[in-house]
Amino acid sequence: MGKFTQGQKRIAVSLFNRPKSVDELSAELKMPFPELNDALKQMLKVSVVKVEGYPQKYVLAESVAAGVKRRKEVEEKDPFDMRIKAIIEVKAIEESFLEKHMSEIEQKLKDSKDYTVYDIFRAKPMHSEGYYSSYLEANLSAKDFTALVKFMYFFGPSSVEVLKPAKVTLAMDDLQDALMEMAEMIQSYNHAMLKSMNKEELADFSRKLYSSK
Repeated sequence: MGKFTQGQKRIAVSLFNRPKSVDELSAELKMPFPELNDALKQMLKVSVVKVEGYPQKYVLAESVAAGVKRRKEVEEKDPFDMRIKAIIEVKAIEESFLEKHMSEIEQKLKDSKDYTVYDIFRAKPMHSEGYYSSYLEANLSAKDFTALVKFMYFFGPSSVEVLKPAKVTLAMDDLQDALMEMAEMIQSYNHAMLKSMNKEELADFSRKLYSSK
């Protein structure tokens, strides 16, 4: 459900247990009627929910209910506490390369023992200014802080939202490992960048880096 709003997600979770009327949803979710009705209209439009019976009650579509159930089952077995939602943007000159790269990213996340993937939404590719672009919205948990550091470096998300926990306590070893990972990654990046520069570029870079502002 990565393409839906937070309010629509709350509605879907509420309807997972049983069909409900607008009044029941509003009372449970503490959501104003105008906002609730607008969200339900959009969900009806894309067949996420349907209306049944009299008086009318909203029912979660079977495919969506199956997805919610699957995520709940994943959460019950998930050994990791840190959960995030991240946007990973991808660009390529050809659409086939874009699709291939996105599939590789998705598979790497799913294969990694450092992450538990709840859901990955793949946006439809768009073409602009000679490039194809798209993004993945990944809902996942990470083994520890070091795994999050690796995720930021190797997958390069453009935005990250922490879903839980509300407060994090880091063990000294975890913090130490994460800092060493960051140091190694930064050094590797700097080494690769400096190797690509000629003497004039290096001199100019050093002058700008160490000059007083």
